[in-house]
Amino acid sequence: MSNSSSSDDSGPLLGPADVRELAAALGVRPTKQRGQNFVIDANTVRRIVRTAEVRPDDVVVEVGPGLGSLTLALLEAADRVTAVEIDEVLAAALPATVAARLPERADRFALVHRDAMHVTELPGPAPTALVANLPYNVAVPVLLHMLATFPTIDRTLVMVQAEVADRLAARPGNKVYGVPSVKANWYAEVKRAGAIGRNVFWPAPNVDSGLVSLVRREKPLETTASRDEVFAVVDAAFAQRRKTLRAALSGWAGSAAAAEAALVAAGISPQARGEALTVEEFARIAENKRQGDGG
Repeated sequence: MSNSSSSDDSGPLLGPADVRELAAALGVRPTKQRGQNFVIDANTVRRIVRTAEVRPDDVVVEVGPGLGSLTLALLEAADRVTAVEIDEVLAAALPATVAARLPERADRFALVHRDAMHVTELPGPAPTALVANLPYNVAVPVLLHMLATFPTIDRTLVMVQAEVADRLAARPGNKVYGVPSVKANWYAEVKRAGAIGRNVFWPAPNVDSGLVSLVRREKPLETTASRDEVFAVVDAAFAQRRKTLRAALSGWAGSAAAAEAALVAAGISPQARGEALTVEEFARIAENKRQGDGG
């Protein structure tokens, strides 16, 4: 075994030559439309699995497995892996790649050929972790859909475009804090978990990537408002970022005066802006509108 960085020291994992060979054999050209960039570095996928703290009893769901670079690394570490792939050619090829490279784990792998945004159930035991290299154009909606649909997902580690990673992990007051930050925080403690260089992908993207860790809240947020009610306030608050909450929430509340009443009742200045508020404060506003509606 050589110690060079060629594909022969990656074991069952895919190196750069393997990825290109597989793609050529399948006639696959990564498409911009689906935001496809395949990981060609075995050390990077090992690092992702390590950072995700994948355990031997984990049932991992992976979205957008592509040619299987991360899938193989996850299968080595977890109890089982279910991959959700929208691309017909990639979905058809992945089970064969797993069988060829990790035959002893092939029965631990399941493939779901669907758009992740429409997945409402998965085969086998309930997933405990979500680990994925998410296509840049759908990263946030897919992440929020999976967290909402599968409450058993306790830990998530996603690789996304660096600016999306910043947005997801932003805290109130940060200029990139917005709808994704608040909604992700409804479900989980969110933090940046590292940066990923461009050269580990093929083709190399023209943006940097980042890892985001989401650990689900042990207890759901305490509020009498429903998630949909809270998210409606969040959407309204950030639809017109430069406006005060009194103005931004007037449509949501029915009038500026009703918005002001809900804000004052929630203990929040009507002159504040959405980017200053925590998810808990958005929940309080939602609760006070309900009381106003019912009163």
